[in-house]
Amino acid sequence: MIQRIQTIWLLLAALTVSSLLIFPMVTTTVGSDEYQVLATGLYQKASGEFKQLEAYLPLMIATIAVALMSLANIFNFKNRTAQKRVIMANVVLIIGLSFWCSVYAKKIPGGLEVANYNVGMFAPAIAIFFCILALRGINHDEKLIRSADRLR
Repeated sequence: MIQRIQTIWLLLAALTVSSLLIFPMVTTTVGSDEYQVLATGLYQKASGEFKQLEAYLPLMIATIAVALMSLANIFNFKNRTAQKRVIMANVVLIIGLSFWCSVYAKKIPGGLEVANYNVGMFAPAIAIFFCILALRGINHDEKLIRSADRLR
């Protein structure tokens, strides 16, 4: 079977989801304290460094699992039907992950009303876009194979 552009899209989706571990979703300043929410936890800036106040271990594990699911799906190229199903499941999990991230983002001191949204809040939407592009690539490959079968 052929595997082309969808490999790149799935890799980009995995990198985008895993960026939630690095880039903050929400930041806010309460008084002289600055707070950040990442998929790994709630952080407060103290003496120039960010110190973890609360750890979000289940969210971190779920983020890593969704990213690994995209990476593992790259090697499922021999079964395009299963690859498409895994991509659709991955999209559903990314949507669930984004809702879960928003629940933790609401716990930021000062609330979301005064918070600044960062790259991390938009990463799930970008990852879904990459998954849809991968699905489109798989459909294109299926069409190509069907047309080649007609020529034989």
